[in-house]
Amino acid sequence: MSDLASVDFEIFGHVQGVCFRMYTESEGKRLGLVGWVKNTHSGTVVGQVQGPLNQVEEMKVWLSKEGSPTSRITRASFSNQRSIEKLELKGFSTRF
Repeated sequence: MSDLASVDFEIFGHVQGVCFRMYTESEGKRLGLVGWVKNTHSGTVVGQVQGPLNQVEEMKVWLSKEGSPTSRITRASFSNQRSIEKLELKGFSTRF
């Protein structure tokens, strides 16, 4: 059994125009995760993170409770969490 995990996320609240993507990318890299993050047309931020399960869980807490300094997170949704054999992404990037 692998200790690598992948999870998709969507963050709701005041999360656009507050450097949320930049901080998410920075926090993901700090935790040694790979993934991506992007704004949606509906005003949320979506993305995916992959890496060691413990760090993925830590990132989920950061995404749902902390975020960027001026963001106001009202809800965090996580889906498609699964174990993976190896990382499917490289680096951590902001998508447009």
